Amino acid sequence: MVAKSPKVLYAHYMGHGAAVQLATSLRAALAVSKTPLEKPAAAVEETAPPAWVKAVEDAVGRKRTFKGGVLSYGVARSDTITMGGMTISPAAGVAEAINFQAADSGNVAATGDFVLTAEEVNPVISELQGHQISVTALHSHMLTEQPRLFFMHFWSVGSPEAVGAGIKAAVGRVAVK
Repeated sequence: MVAKSPKVLYAHYMGHGAAVQLATSLRAALAVSKTPLEKPAAAVEETAPPAWVKAVEDAVGRKRTFKGGVLSYGVARSDTITMGGMTISPAAGVAEAINFQAADSGNVAATGDFVLTAEEVNPVISELQGHQISVTALHSHMLTEQPRLFFMHFWSVGSPEAVGAGIKAAVGRVAVK
């Protein structure tokens, strides 16, 4: 298990109703959690990404967004996810979310979560663990989505090439676009 400091817990939410009512309820819950609610400072635009970004992109085999020191991947599943007759867009939390940032000694830290069907869970665990990437959580968020999904969070610190290769291997076990 990977130790985190401070300890971080995740709370997932879902609601139906008027947008203002949902936003008001969410804001009240976030205030209780002491989550900062003011708009964050704009990330500084970097003229050229550091060398580790290209190393990760080459290892993963995909280019993505680099902003505020974080290289972010949002990889959509190839299947359509539905719940209650409504299609859930990948941006609403049903895409692979993978983030890298610089760590010490030329390494990168990577975290995020994979959105998996039951058949994909064990192959992805095997790829991550085989590449020294820790699985930090495996759980479900919803009850009636189709297909049924499991969310696997991960954490790793290592060379851009090694961590990127592990992520590529894991993504290769998922039905993605």
